Amino acid sequence: MNTNESTKGTLTGTLSKALIWRGVLAIAVGAVSVIWPNITVGALVILFAVYAFIAAGLDAARAFSGVRGGYVVGHLLLSVLSLAAGVIALIWPGPTAVVLTLIVGWWALFTGLVEIAMVFTSGRRAGERAWLILAGLVSVAFAVALFVRPDLGALSLATVFGLYSIFYGVSTLVVAHQGRQLQHTTRRFAEAVS
Repeated sequence: MNTNESTKGTLTGTLSKALIWRGVLAIAVGAVSVIWPNITVGALVILFAVYAFIAAGLDAARAFSGVRGGYVVGHLLLSVLSLAAGVIALIWPGPTAVVLTLIVGWWALFTGLVEIAMVFTSGRRAGERAWLILAGLVSVAFAVALFVRPDLGALSLATVFGLYSIFYGVSTLVVAHQGRQLQHTTRRFAEAVS
């Protein structure tokens, strides 16, 4: 195996691990939000900020491990959006449920639109594109629901955010699994050819 093939295998493995951790984190955050929806607005702000910071870090790692321009820019944009959402949430720790709802709504809207736009980058398999479109559409629908009813309150927001996070986490794990399958298929094909 030459150095280029070794680097590609390492990058694919790193991306799959980052996706797996992001998916597990999203499911854990979602489960906590659904199981204990009566958490205070302050706790939800901190929970959301921590999730946004970790998501920003993972997206930045994915951006710097990519080799395609659109891939790098898309993940850097997701990272900056998540970082900004986390900072905004921590700067104003005592916002009303309406303000928090709008912050989460804008974050979900922009994240969904960027995920849908990333479908058009080259090198994506059909299954991966389908999951990115579905995750992006769910993010946009979540944002629209929050914009239509910003008076949902912290309890409802915690439940809706939890369900959204669980779905997002599951879809991320599916994409990671597909990436690992592609890595194994590529490795077997390379071994058969050589």
